[in-house]
Amino acid sequence: MAEKGFRRVLLKISGEALMGARDFGIDMGMVDRVAGEIAEAHRRGHEIGLVIGGGNIFRGVAGAASGMERASADYMGMLATVMNALAMQNALKGKGVDARVMSAIPMPTVCESFARPRAVRHLEKGRVVLFAAGTGNPYFTTDTGAALRAAEMNCDALLKGTSVDGVYSADPKTDPSAERFDEITYTEVLKRDLKIMDAAAIALARDNGIPLIVFSIREEGALLDVLEGRGTFTRVVAGD
Repeated sequence: MAEKGFRRVLLKISGEALMGARDFGIDMGMVDRVAGEIAEAHRRGHEIGLVIGGGNIFRGVAGAASGMERASADYMGMLATVMNALAMQNALKGKGVDARVMSAIPMPTVCESFARPRAVRHLEKGRVVLFAAGTGNPYFTTDTGAALRAAEMNCDALLKGTSVDGVYSADPKTDPSAERFDEITYTEVLKRDLKIMDAAAIALARDNGIPLIVFSIREEGALLDVLEGRGTFTRVVAGD
């Protein structure tokens, strides 16, 4: 049975998380490990939507910075998220979990096109839904796409799996004095300009009353701990 009131959740992880120890691409060992945790959470009664970034393959912002036209670069980044979603779908199916990839950019030969009623039905029938291609529009990040899908699916929480175990006052990798927060408000995140998600995603989650849970996806077992109210994470909530 689902714990802590988080029956339906949207899990957002970066494409970089799928690289494992590699410098580029997809580490199938890492994909298999994350898929195993998602499968266990699914068996415990959680309904799970998943958004994976594409930075392990191509980042639209980086492409634009290198001289590519921004919209074209962003579309390439969206295609990278579809590749990651297909890899995760394959791993989940290997663990006995019925998983469906739904793309915001129609590509019916490869996967289903996103339609909200159909996505809700998939979740209600116990399928993991992988939302690919962001919002389907350039100039929006996969973080914003994750917040949008969390709102559309009426999720109880938006889980952000990162390379650190919560929200810090500064980058803990470069600033050893950075303070970690157990809980912080969306307003404070925006005021301090903390780079946990882009401002559009933060505002969208805040305005829809969706709590954001930030944790380390690189720590084995962390996803299950978060869903059961254990472990180390930061909860971002509405408030002044």
